[in-house]
Amino acid sequence: MATRKPRTAAVHEQTETEVEAAVTGRMGPLEREESWRRLETETFDVVIIGGGVVGVGAALDAATRGLRVALVEARDLASGTSSRSSKLFHGGLRYLEQLEFGLVREALRERELMLNRIAPHLVKPVAFLYPLTKRVWERPYTAAGLFLYDSMGGRRSVPGQKHLTRAGALRMVPALKRDALIGGIRYFDAQADDARHTMMVGRTAAHYGAVVRTSTQVIEFLREADRVSGVRVRDVEDGRETDVRAHAVINATGVWTDELQRLAGSRGRFRVRASKGVHIVVPRDRIVSESGMILRTEKSVLFVIPWRNHWIVGTTDTDWNLDLAHPAATRKDIDYILEHVNSVLATPLTHEDIEGVYAGLRPLLAGEDESTSKLSREHAVARVSPGLVAIAGGKYTTYRVMGADAVDAASVDVPGRIQPSITDKVPLVGADGYHALVNQADQLATRYGLHPYRVRHLLDRYGSLVHEVLGLTRDNAELLKPVPGSPDYLQVEVLYAVSHEGALHLEDVLTRRTRISIEYPHRGVDSAEAVARLIATVHGWDEEQIKREVEVYIARVEAERESQTQPSDQAADGVRSAAPEARPQLIEPVS
Repeated sequence: MATRKPRTAAVHEQTETEVEAAVTGRMGPLEREESWRRLETETFDVVIIGGGVVGVGAALDAATRGLRVALVEARDLASGTSSRSSKLFHGGLRYLEQLEFGLVREALRERELMLNRIAPHLVKPVAFLYPLTKRVWERPYTAAGLFLYDSMGGRRSVPGQKHLTRAGALRMVPALKRDALIGGIRYFDAQADDARHTMMVGRTAAHYGAVVRTSTQVIEFLREADRVSGVRVRDVEDGRETDVRAHAVINATGVWTDELQRLAGSRGRFRVRASKGVHIVVPRDRIVSESGMILRTEKSVLFVIPWRNHWIVGTTDTDWNLDLAHPAATRKDIDYILEHVNSVLATPLTHEDIEGVYAGLRPLLAGEDESTSKLSREHAVARVSPGLVAIAGGKYTTYRVMGADAVDAASVDVPGRIQPSITDKVPLVGADGYHALVNQADQLATRYGLHPYRVRHLLDRYGSLVHEVLGLTRDNAELLKPVPGSPDYLQVEVLYAVSHEGALHLEDVLTRRTRISIEYPHRGVDSAEAVARLIATVHGWDEEQIKREVEVYIARVEAERESQTQPSDQAADGVRSAAPEARPQLIEPVS
């Protein structure tokens, strides 16, 4: 077999902006402009389309193999599925019953990597109670499943299962009805803020030299004879267009996979089916419990997940064939969640208790006449034509494996020897030094004039980047004050989201860099103007732009609230889709 020539196209002289940004993978306005220059002038080994967790995972994988990589995303990092999950790193207990042992083992191994090496600042253990309702057989049956679950991932950094009597389970979760269970088993999984984690994977890819650029939409595929040779992209903020040359292109667009395949003019090797999952967020005091819960439903499972001062309750699992960018929750979806959780709660939840609602779409591999809850969560990778690879399916927890598989598939079209994946050994930015800083939280609090609780909160969002965040307050102590209307967040976090984390619009900050849009009953409206004015100090917005950003965001919230009163998907979609886009030059995919 002929030996490939060494790659030379990737060698270039780094600019001063690149070197400075690479220190922590900063993605601010200067880096954004520099990334456009690179898209225009360089030839990449791999261009990745899609800024969800699989896309950024593939970008990190490619960059750490020494490849020249660019990632483009039409909206914001994690603006689709990857900000609207159940926010769990888990093996998936229900997949054991479906005999998907390989998937569970793989996911549990990834969970351990995240907790111990890759993202200990972002991924944390979380306890769940599994209530038992059937005598004789259910406890040994469930215990056997949990034994497998506890042992399949190899090293275990979370406690094993603990069996509880009815009285013990009720002490752990006083919110339960006494007749809702005969006993219980506590087990552990892990959780993370999905949008923040995705963004940090993207920043880590940038740290290792990848171009990571949002608001950059693929509008055409470039071809040389029968092979894909790159993409034409449009900056949806200012309308600029350029061709981006690459040896290989990876389509990692999740539920948009089929649309991108049509744009490429290639026949896909698989189809993607969108399944809508809805979650509600309620205050922590509405469910008195020391633990999360996992409840069986007639179709799947329902999670009650602790989320700082809140509970996340979900999810639904229904087909969605409407607007992929803005899946809408209906009154029926919310009633379904309330009905099932209230069947076990002594004090029922009501619509008035709900602080936030979000709907996301799972990109499932299409099956024949199967309900979405039974479709496999395995992922698929295909080289659909020379120079073009598509990846879809899978689950959030296995994003790293998916990214590696996508790069492996694309390597056929990349000249030179490709190194093996090493992302199982690469911590995300903010991970190094995190544990030492946790031990120093009191000293950090004194240094910056903050309460230690606030410092710990910041450490669990930024890890060892906390000095970079708080350094922005050196000349402006006002930034240490809470965001008006959203006291869980500091004003400096808004500034940092724009100067270092790639946020371009008000909705990027309120819905993804923070979770203000789902954690407060006002859903960000009461904070919108103050946050927009902070953003304006970095992006140079004038009064007219500030007003537009606030109006667009408020219209989005009003549309979401209204859609959540509608009886059907079609009605909810009609209301939600009518809201204006924050990125007005976005082009809808060609169907």
